[in-house]
Amino acid sequence: MPSYSVVRSANAAFAPSYHPVAVFLGGTSGIGQGMAQVFARITQGNADIIIVGRNQTAAEKFFASLPQPSGDKTNTRKPAREFVECDATEMKNVHTACQEILSRHSKINYLVMSPGFMALSGRDESSEGIDKKLAVHYYSRSRMINDLLPALKNAKDAGEDAKVMSVLAAGKGGGIDLEDLGLKKTYSVSGAALAAPTYNDLMLESYSSRNPSLSFIHAYPGFVRTNIMASSSSTLLSFSSSLLLGLTYPLSVSAEDCGEHMWYAMLNAKEGVHRTGSKGEDLEKTRYFGNEEQRSKLWDHTQEATKVE
Repeated sequence: MPSYSVVRSANAAFAPSYHPVAVFLGGTSGIGQGMAQVFARITQGNADIIIVGRNQTAAEKFFASLPQPSGDKTNTRKPAREFVECDATEMKNVHTACQEILSRHSKINYLVMSPGFMALSGRDESSEGIDKKLAVHYYSRSRMINDLLPALKNAKDAGEDAKVMSVLAAGKGGGIDLEDLGLKKTYSVSGAALAAPTYNDLMLESYSSRNPSLSFIHAYPGFVRTNIMASSSSTLLSFSSSLLLGLTYPLSVSAEDCGEHMWYAMLNAKEGVHRTGSKGEDLEKTRYFGNEEQRSKLWDHTQEATKVE
């Protein structure tokens, strides 16, 4: 795997001939914000950045910290910095957010999805009947890809990058039960944690088979210093977050350093579907679960579960 210095140098050399547009689901904090920060830097501020999340104040503060456009006289377009409010536990919210994005952007080059949900409680359903943890880690991501596909295809048709990354847990999944997709019957915290990565693998493969000219990446970010435990609904996790972050600091990386590795994997991904590790390495089929029957049935289940009236 490449060293961090090689990764940074490679990312810094990114110099597209077009004005790139990137959408970040979960970009107001953590890994998503780290990736948005790296993207703004390597594009020297000359890119449209759309953050989809729940905290507008955090987004505006983040936008204010980003580098100003480099002042390239050949590029007179003012880069967009947009916040689109969305609670990703509800598919109707994701659909509405996507429609808002499409109303202003006819093309999207990069779609990064990294929202997190940490809780120790049992199944907690949204008003749409989907467990909120699985909604954030899986269903909302499929819904967003589905809705933003026209803009991604437009970018590809223009000869530009069109890439999707779901940051979750590539290589950390487990087998899935076709008789209980969505875990309505046998939900557990550990079960959801093992199912979601495999769901993401199979979902991205399905989108890739239907859109072979695009790039789809499932990434494992590693141990990243974020506020996900502090913001957890679990009193135990939120109370102990500072202590745990302190104890594990030597083993973790910053969100921005993680973002460098994720962008290295994204920018170097060819057409098709990929699984990448925390250093941007190709995981190939490491801890891969799934087959064609599971892929097909999960696709049908997801299309029905994420349907918006």
